[in-house]
Amino acid sequence: MKKQFVFLVILTVVFTSSIYAKSSKEPKEQPTTIGMVIYSNDTETVWNALRLANYSKNQGDTVSIFLLGKGVELDSMVKTDKDMKEQADKFLENGGVILGCGTCLQSRKNNEPEVCKYSSLADLYELIRKNKIVLTF
Repeated sequence: MKKQFVFLVILTVVFTSSIYAKSSKEPKEQPTTIGMVIYSNDTETVWNALRLANYSKNQGDTVSIFLLGKGVELDSMVKTDKDMKEQADKFLENGGVILGCGTCLQSRKNNEPEVCKYSSLADLYELIRKNKIVLTF
């Protein structure tokens, strides 16, 4: 009788601790894919978009950026703004991709962008379709 009671107590402790251990572990969120469309040339807006992109990459997410309209001016902004260059370089060094609308770049006579890759409307469409979250700035 005493052995059965001890066995029952041990079994209860093991079972209870097993349940507690499982419930105390918080589920880790899965990385996601984020597409960012930057169509502004406002320094603060673009800088904050790049900061968010870098933060998201540090959280394990995949981030792609498409520059559209005035957004393609990021290429010239990094030449005059040290903080902007730092954020853009950090993003690119961490495997980020920055695409630039080819038509928008041509209209600004920038045929050889340094920060972004010459891209098309089809690339923008693909970014929208493949990413779970799409943000605009």
